[in-house]
Amino acid sequence: MDITRKILVFDTADLEAESSFWSRILGGTVEAEDDWHTLTVDGRPELGFQLAPDHTPPQWPDGVPQQLHLDLYVTDIRAAHAEALEAGARILELADDLDATSGFQVYADPSGHPFCLCWG
Repeated sequence: MDITRKILVFDTADLEAESSFWSRILGGTVEAEDDWHTLTVDGRPELGFQLAPDHTPPQWPDGVPQQLHLDLYVTDIRAAHAEALEAGARILELADDLDATSGFQVYADPSGHPFCLCWG
């Protein structure tokens, strides 16, 4: 099997909100089509967003399973937390101790997809 590109695709009922959110979190630019957006970072397509008008957001930890999630490792959890919230994330689970040598906090993007900000 000769794979030439890998791209993770999020289903979403709101292409603009979803692709803009991840553009703010990961940097890069969004290339928009009618029912598909691509996030390109450093000249490489990183994420795809597919219009799914009937998308049902995960309800983590109880309810609809999270389906998938991203772990984003950061150097400054407090700054990353503030940036994620400013971009439109909502908190699902806070860490017990932000000063621990390692840990994670769980968030949801505008379409409800869980992701973690991790450190250590």
